[in-house]
Amino acid sequence: MASLPSVAVNGTLKLEYEFRKPPPSSVATEKSPSISYQRSITSTQLEAKLDPRCLDFQEALSMLKEGTEIESSFYVPLLKECIYNNSASETQVIHAHIIKTGTHEDLFLMTFLLNVYAKCGVLEDARKVFDQLPRRNVVSWTALMTGYNHNSQPELAIQVLQELLECGAYPTNYTLGAVLSACSSLQAIELGKQIHAYIIKYRIESDASVGNALSSLYSKCGDLESTIKAFWRIPEKNVISWTTVISACGDNGDAKKGLWLFTQMLLEDARPNEFTLTSVLSLCCVMQALDVGEQIHSFSIKLGYESNLPIKNSIMYLYLKCGWIDEALKLFNGMETVSLITWNAMIAGHAQMMDTEKDYLLGHRSGTEALNIFLKLNRSNMKPDLFTFSSILTVCSNLAALEQGEQIHAQAIKTGFLSDVIVGSALVNMYNKCGNIEKASKAFVEMTYRTLISWTSMITGFAQHGHSHQALQLFEGMRLAGVKPNKITFVGVLSACSSAGLVDEALSFFDMMKNKYQIKPVMDHYACLIDMFVRLGRLDEAFEFIKGMHVEPNEFIWSILIAGCRSQGKKELGFYAAERLLDLKPKDAETYVLLLNMYLSAGRWKEVSRVRKLMRDEKVGRLKDWSWISIKNKVFSFRPDDKSHSQSIEMYKLLENLLDKVKTLGYVPQQSLEIADEDEKVSSTSHHSERLAIAFCLLKMPNGAHIRVMKSISMCRDCHSFIKFVSVLTGREIIIRDSKRLHKFTNGSCSCGDFGSLL
Repeated sequence: MASLPSVAVNGTLKLEYEFRKPPPSSVATEKSPSISYQRSITSTQLEAKLDPRCLDFQEALSMLKEGTEIESSFYVPLLKECIYNNSASETQVIHAHIIKTGTHEDLFLMTFLLNVYAKCGVLEDARKVFDQLPRRNVVSWTALMTGYNHNSQPELAIQVLQELLECGAYPTNYTLGAVLSACSSLQAIELGKQIHAYIIKYRIESDASVGNALSSLYSKCGDLESTIKAFWRIPEKNVISWTTVISACGDNGDAKKGLWLFTQMLLEDARPNEFTLTSVLSLCCVMQALDVGEQIHSFSIKLGYESNLPIKNSIMYLYLKCGWIDEALKLFNGMETVSLITWNAMIAGHAQMMDTEKDYLLGHRSGTEALNIFLKLNRSNMKPDLFTFSSILTVCSNLAALEQGEQIHAQAIKTGFLSDVIVGSALVNMYNKCGNIEKASKAFVEMTYRTLISWTSMITGFAQHGHSHQALQLFEGMRLAGVKPNKITFVGVLSACSSAGLVDEALSFFDMMKNKYQIKPVMDHYACLIDMFVRLGRLDEAFEFIKGMHVEPNEFIWSILIAGCRSQGKKELGFYAAERLLDLKPKDAETYVLLLNMYLSAGRWKEVSRVRKLMRDEKVGRLKDWSWISIKNKVFSFRPDDKSHSQSIEMYKLLENLLDKVKTLGYVPQQSLEIADEDEKVSSTSHHSERLAIAFCLLKMPNGAHIRVMKSISMCRDCHSFIKFVSVLTGREIIIRDSKRLHKFTNGSCSCGDFGSLL
């Protein structure tokens, strides 16, 4: 890029009069001598006849086609109408008439024409107009740069700036704002800093538009500190300045700072607009600051934004995310106008609640409500878009609602949104989590374009379904395609190695991740490797590996080790792991069940009492064991020893018959510990929630149909063993997705490699 030239201290260029102010509509601009001044009607009559306020646009356009001569000022409202209609063809008709009448010598008009072509998205014609201008000024250059920016061609905007500098022209604050916008789009921080240096040198930083553009640039490049510095250097901050810096805080992970800046904005008596308020509400969502959100809601009404749809959508989404479902529904039902954004916010909000809700049953109900809202959307006059499909497919994933997911898949094909990479990736993920790896693989292969997320989702899916070699082959294919893996990709790869017991390969990939891709290992990577050593019975190596970790092991890692030690009878190592786990003071009831089972089986009553006391101190409640299934678009839920269903008698009788039959195949029942409010009790596992769900499916679903069950906690080892035998007895494929992993039981084997039997 050419160096920025010297410019006057105020940084602006004095423009010729005709470019500073458009000519009045009643004054004719200078025409070419070749144009005849003879007219068939008087000037006054022509003016009345061609005044765009007195003519229909098409009527005025047809008169142009007839070759009627008009003053240059009459073209401007017609060109504005072309912008409104986004009509390049009508612009070309007017352009032809301008050339025919010789008005193309008018620089103001041609610059305006250039701008119209740019706003209609015809950049080739805009560039031709620019190249044929009789002379150029900084307005012309800036208009072309702005056109490239608006049409997502920031590289060409930068190129125009280079041409401007090479011609010896001087950029104004508007020109610099346009080039900073291009730098933002390209995240060209180094070039942006050069422009910033020029701005500082010639003291234009105080201009609000320039300061806003600088703030936006640094924000998009992830430099929040520089964003805020640029903001504070603006002496006369406008609402755009405040909105830009508040949004920047949200985009760069400092919601608290953004809310503080909003309070400063109010203290300075700056009036927020709808964009400010939606940005602040977004920050409230991140922080789940419901009390602040309520105040913003009241404030927005006070400012007259009560009926503003984007603000109401943001408030509704905040209420959903904070669990205020009734308030969100009240807002939704009270809206006179409901946009697709509103529908999407409701669906996405319920999907978000599924991820954040600690109560699995409430989260499950949120997912069911999201499916109902999607059904209502389909019954309305609106059609879902790619955001709708990606959100609702995520809901189906979390519910393991395969039937609904397949219906949405068909709808996405019909509407043409399946070609979108976001929808395609969500579809792959849905089939993976619903246990249908074959359809997930087919959806992945049919994707026209794949992102890192798509590759990673498919690799992880293969690993979860026990197809380790396919996962590793796909990883190599991904690398050959030039896609750089991230830390999540390597979790899938190491998980695949763990399932297959590929120690050498796992350690090789671990080194590749650290050395070739410079990815620092996180807890999930270590957990995969320790999981692998435990599966293979190499507990000593697992403990040695822990000693070399750069982070302190978490609850999950110690739980894996305890389960392995119990299974292989290595009590002392198990007790050591248990002590380390107790030091962490876990909050998870499942973890305490694991510890109590271990101490009870060893007869260590002192430790049993200590664990029980710790549970009271940490206020750990009893296990909340829930399972749910989806049959014909209806969801059914079950809890242990549940007798609330209309067919409970048949379900319990069927379970007794299954129990008798699987015992003949070699099944040996085990007992497990359950947590009551004050004491522990050893009880049968024969009526655990997933068993009741399976019995209900066997009663309600046709022969041979696959059974899919979601479970809120991990399966116990007895249920894992029982379901293996049931899959043989019934000839069914049974998929259980519990809180830890996916189990796919087929003909007596499980995709987890029987690691579930260690729990």
